[in-house]
Amino acid sequence: MSFSSLVKNELCRLEINDRCCLLAEISSVIRISGTIIFRDPDMPGIRIVTENAAFARRVFSILRKLYGINPEIAVRRSRKLKKHLSYIIMIAGKTGTLRMLDDMGLSFSPGEAEKGELVLKPSKSYLNKVCCRRSFLRGAFLAGGSISDPEKSYHLEIATRSLILAQELNRLIRSYRLNSKIIRRKGSYVVYLKEGENIVDFLNIIGAHSALLELENVRILKDMRNSVNRIVNCETANLDKTVKASMRQIENIKYIMESGEAENLPENLREIARLRIEYPDINLKELGQLLTPPLSKSGVNHRLRKLEKIANDLRLSKGAKSLQNSMEENSNPC
Repeated sequence: MSFSSLVKNELCRLEINDRCCLLAEISSVIRISGTIIFRDPDMPGIRIVTENAAFARRVFSILRKLYGINPEIAVRRSRKLKKHLSYIIMIAGKTGTLRMLDDMGLSFSPGEAEKGELVLKPSKSYLNKVCCRRSFLRGAFLAGGSISDPEKSYHLEIATRSLILAQELNRLIRSYRLNSKIIRRKGSYVVYLKEGENIVDFLNIIGAHSALLELENVRILKDMRNSVNRIVNCETANLDKTVKASMRQIENIKYIMESGEAENLPENLREIARLRIEYPDINLKELGQLLTPPLSKSGVNHRLRKLEKIANDLRLSKGAKSLQNSMEENSNPC
């Protein structure tokens, strides 16, 4: 089962008894996934299609609580590869669709009819109370929302066919100081959240507390893994840097020794050269602790740089002598 399904199943188990909140939730559902159907020219009906059985039961239960009606429910199996079941909830016109739309603060215009389907127009009368705004967002997520598996990424979205509704949802979500945005995708308008913290807050707003805790656990584990990886990468980089620097320092010291100049070095440089050869794997701070008296990291680095300069000068001197000898040989007649 996907994480989206887990969240929606949890939301569908929430008990709501206040009429205003039930109206806010079902109005959001109808505006996102509902379609006005005219079986009778004077009696519009409402059709809601979903693949979530728990959501279908919740819509049925809310309508029965509000209006004492039992909508028609049909089940169809998709002809696509996975053959999902679809639940079609039909609210017939004779059960008082117009009164329901009026209670929900919705309306429609016959002039907008297209192939027997109408677009619902918004009204904000049901969003005056905090509890109703939460219910409205809950219904929107149940009808058109999805959330990605937090193990993979942080992404929550609500898709709707209406730009007006998308803008209303965006304003409502942003009123909770969440950074939601709108994009257009394949003829739909998608309101989405990307940051994990914003998604956690949204789940808290709509009442998905168990899913919230699970997402927080995943976030904590991911943060711990990322932190450990950063530390390991940093330590690995530092170790690699220390090893390369040590190899270069030892190479310089050995070159000085092979050149016969080691005995001409000052005592402090001979001492640091001996310790570097003896302890090739330790860092500069640890190397400084072995000196008598102990020396700081910068002091050790200063001495090793002096040795490097001496080795480079010897290399240049040797290179100059080799060049001079080569020129003299070339100038001698055969």
